[in-house]
Amino acid sequence: MIDFRSFSSIWYWVVLALMWSSLSYYVIGVPYDLVQRARRKPGQARDDLVDATRISVTRLLSLAGSAGVAMTAVICFFLSSLAILGFYYWIQLAQALFFLSFPLTIVGAVSLSTANKIYALEPEHDALIKILMRHRLWVQIVGMISIFITAMFGMAQNLMVVRAL
Repeated sequence: MIDFRSFSSIWYWVVLALMWSSLSYYVIGVPYDLVQRARRKPGQARDDLVDATRISVTRLLSLAGSAGVAMTAVICFFLSSLAILGFYYWIQLAQALFFLSFPLTIVGAVSLSTANKIYALEPEHDALIKILMRHRLWVQIVGMISIFITAMFGMAQNLMVVRAL
Protein backbone atom coordinates (compact mmCIF):
# COMPACT_ATOMS: atom_id res chain seq x y z
CA MET A 1 0.00 0.00 0.00
CA ILE A 2 1.37 3.42 -0.93
CA ASP A 3 1.24 6.05 1.79
CA PHE A 4 0.78 9.61 0.51
CA ARG A 5 1.30 11.30 3.88
CA SER A 6 4.38 13.19 2.83
CA PHE A 7 5.14 15.21 5.94
CA SER A 8 5.60 12.10 8.07
CA SER A 9 8.04 10.54 5.59
CA ILE A 10 11.76 10.85 6.23
CA TRP A 11 12.33 10.89 2.47
CA TYR A 12 10.42 14.13 2.07
CA TRP A 13 12.64 15.85 4.61
CA VAL A 14 15.78 14.39 3.01
CA VAL A 15 14.68 15.74 -0.38
CA LEU A 16 13.93 19.14 1.19
CA ALA A 17 17.37 19.32 2.82
CA LEU A 18 19.20 18.16 -0.31
CA MET A 19 17.29 20.62 -2.48
CA TRP A 20 18.20 23.61 -0.32
CA SER A 21 21.80 22.58 0.19
CA SER A 22 22.33 22.21 -3.55
CA LEU A 23 20.51 25.48 -4.28
CA SER A 24 22.77 27.37 -1.90
CA TYR A 25 25.88 25.62 -3.20
CA TYR A 26 25.32 26.49 -6.86
CA VAL A 27 25.13 30.27 -7.14
CA ILE A 28 23.46 30.89 -10.55
CA GLY A 29 25.00 27.62 -11.70
CA VAL A 30 28.48 28.49 -10.44
CA PRO A 31 29.83 26.24 -7.66
CA TYR A 32 30.36 28.08 -4.39
CA ASP A 33 33.87 26.69 -3.92
CA LEU A 34 34.84 28.51 -7.14
CA VAL A 35 33.57 31.77 -5.60
CA GLN A 36 35.47 31.06 -2.38
CA ARG A 37 38.67 30.25 -4.27
CA ALA A 38 38.35 33.48 -6.25
CA ARG A 39 37.92 35.43 -3.01
CA ARG A 40 41.08 33.94 -1.51
CA LYS A 41 43.38 33.72 -4.52
CA PRO A 42 43.62 36.45 -7.11
CA GLY A 43 44.67 35.60 -10.63
CA GLN A 44 43.55 32.47 -12.46
CA ALA A 45 40.84 31.58 -9.92
CA ARG A 46 39.17 34.94 -10.49
CA ASP A 47 39.39 34.58 -14.24
CA ASP A 48 37.83 31.12 -13.95
CA LEU A 49 35.01 32.61 -11.87
CA VAL A 50 34.35 35.33 -14.43
CA ASP A 51 34.30 32.75 -17.26
CA ALA A 52 32.03 30.30 -15.40
CA THR A 53 29.66 33.10 -14.41
CA ARG A 54 29.55 34.45 -17.96
CA ILE A 55 28.66 31.00 -19.29
CA SER A 56 25.95 30.45 -16.66
CA VAL A 57 24.46 33.92 -17.07
CA THR A 58 24.38 33.62 -20.86
CA ARG A 59 22.76 30.20 -20.65
CA LEU A 60 20.16 31.34 -18.13
CA LEU A 61 19.26 34.52 -20.03
CA SER A 62 19.05 32.75 -23.39
CA LEU A 63 16.75 30.12 -21.88
CA ALA A 64 14.57 32.83 -20.35
CA GLY A 65 14.55 34.76 -23.61
CA SER A 66 13.59 31.86 -25.82
CA ALA A 67 11.14 29.96 -23.61
CA GLY A 68 10.44 32.38 -20.78
CA VAL A 69 6.76 33.00 -21.54
CA ALA A 70 5.96 29.33 -22.04
CA MET A 71 7.89 28.35 -18.92
CA THR A 72 6.07 31.01 -16.90
CA ALA A 73 2.70 29.72 -18.09
CA VAL A 74 3.56 26.10 -17.28
CA ILE A 75 4.95 27.01 -13.87
CA CYS A 76 1.88 29.09 -13.01
CA PHE A 77 -0.42 26.25 -14.09
CA PHE A 78 1.59 23.71 -12.09
CA LEU A 79 1.69 25.85 -8.94
CA SER A 80 -1.97 26.80 -9.08
CA SER A 81 -2.94 23.16 -9.64
CA LEU A 82 -0.87 22.09 -6.64
CA ALA A 83 -2.32 24.90 -4.52
CA ILE A 84 -5.91 23.98 -5.41
CA LEU A 85 -5.33 20.25 -4.89
CA GLY A 86 -3.40 20.84 -1.70
CA PHE A 87 -5.31 23.54 0.09
CA TYR A 88 -8.86 23.27 -1.30
CA TYR A 89 -9.10 19.49 -1.66
CA TRP A 90 -6.58 19.01 1.18
CA ILE A 91 -4.37 16.43 -0.56
CA GLN A 92 -1.18 16.18 1.46
CA LEU A 93 1.02 15.08 -1.45
CA ALA A 94 0.04 18.23 -3.37
CA GLN A 95 0.74 20.34 -0.29
CA ALA A 96 4.19 18.81 0.07
CA LEU A 97 4.99 19.33 -3.62
CA PHE A 98 3.76 22.93 -3.37
CA PHE A 99 6.07 23.57 -0.40
CA LEU A 100 8.95 22.20 -2.47
CA SER A 101 8.18 23.96 -5.75
CA PHE A 102 6.88 27.41 -4.78
CA PRO A 103 10.16 28.55 -3.17
CA LEU A 104 11.98 27.25 -6.24
CA THR A 105 10.09 29.79 -8.35
CA ILE A 106 11.19 32.55 -5.98
CA VAL A 107 14.81 31.39 -6.26
CA GLY A 108 14.40 31.22 -10.05
CA ALA A 109 13.14 34.80 -10.15
CA VAL A 110 15.99 36.00 -7.93
CA SER A 111 18.48 34.11 -10.11
CA LEU A 112 17.07 35.66 -13.27
CA SER A 113 17.23 39.12 -11.70
CA THR A 114 20.83 38.57 -10.62
CA ALA A 115 21.75 37.23 -14.06
CA ASN A 116 20.26 40.35 -15.67
CA LYS A 117 22.22 42.53 -13.26
CA ILE A 118 25.48 40.71 -14.02
CA TYR A 119 24.82 40.88 -17.76
CA ALA A 120 24.05 44.60 -17.65
CA LEU A 121 26.90 45.65 -15.36
CA GLU A 122 29.58 43.20 -16.54
CA PRO A 123 31.31 43.48 -13.16
CA GLU A 124 34.92 42.62 -12.64
CA HIS A 125 36.33 40.30 -10.00
CA ASP A 126 35.51 41.89 -6.65
CA ALA A 127 32.16 43.31 -7.72
CA LEU A 128 31.17 39.97 -9.25
CA ILE A 129 32.08 38.12 -6.07
CA LYS A 130 30.01 40.60 -4.05
CA ILE A 131 26.98 40.11 -6.34
CA LEU A 132 27.27 36.31 -6.17
CA MET A 133 27.64 36.35 -2.39
CA ARG A 134 24.57 38.58 -2.04
CA HIS A 135 22.62 36.24 -4.32
CA ARG A 136 23.64 33.25 -2.21
CA LEU A 137 22.54 35.08 0.93
CA TRP A 138 19.08 35.71 -0.55
CA VAL A 139 18.77 32.08 -1.60
CA GLN A 140 19.66 31.01 1.92
CA ILE A 141 17.12 33.43 3.41
CA VAL A 142 14.39 32.07 1.13
CA GLY A 143 15.50 28.56 2.10
CA MET A 144 15.36 29.23 5.83
CA ILE A 145 11.89 30.76 5.58
CA SER A 146 10.72 27.92 3.36
CA ILE A 147 12.07 25.20 5.64
CA PHE A 148 10.54 26.91 8.69
CA ILE A 149 7.08 27.25 7.10
CA THR A 150 7.22 23.70 5.73
CA ALA A 151 8.27 22.30 9.12
CA MET A 152 5.51 24.16 10.96
CA PHE A 153 2.86 23.10 8.46
CA GLY A 154 4.14 19.52 8.41
CA MET A 155 4.19 19.37 12.19
CA ALA A 156 0.60 20.63 12.30
CA GLN A 157 -0.40 18.02 9.72
CA ASN A 158 1.24 15.24 11.70
CA LEU A 159 -0.42 16.40 14.90
CA MET A 160 -3.82 16.44 13.20
CA VAL A 161 -3.29 12.85 12.04
CA VAL A 162 -2.32 11.78 15.56
CA ARG A 163 -5.36 13.59 17.03
CA ALA A 164 -7.65 11.87 14.50
CA LEU A 165 -6.46 8.43 15.61
